Amino acid sequence: AQFVESGGGLVQPGGSLRLSCAVSGTDFSVYTWAWYRQVPGKERELVASITSGGSTNYEGFVKGRSIISRDNSKTTVYLQMNSLEPEDTAGYYCNSPWGDGNTYFSYWGQGTQVTVST
Repeated sequence: AQFVESGGGLVQPGGSLRLSCAVSGTDFSVYTWAWYRQVPGKERELVASITSGGSTNYEGFVKGRSIISRDNSKTTVYLQMNSLEPEDTAGYYCNSPWGDGNTYFSYWGQGTQVTVST
């Protein structure tokens, strides 16, 4: 599979961004997909996930501020991020979660950088 993340950028606190992850090379519809984020020097962390059936789960730090969605026809997963905070500054990546903290795919896309700053 290949992942191409996009939609990041520089935004002021309180602003919004919509991230996209175009997935190719795998049967997109059968997988749970998730967004992760990473800042230099820290481990990558799960942000939100969406199952093949559309059930969603959010980590506490984005709950109520973000919406994950998927479009199987476009093999794309989205993350709408609202009320952004400087602490949301990170590289954002997508992958398919598996087990306890693992991912089905060992490789990652280039990610999309989100910077929240005045």
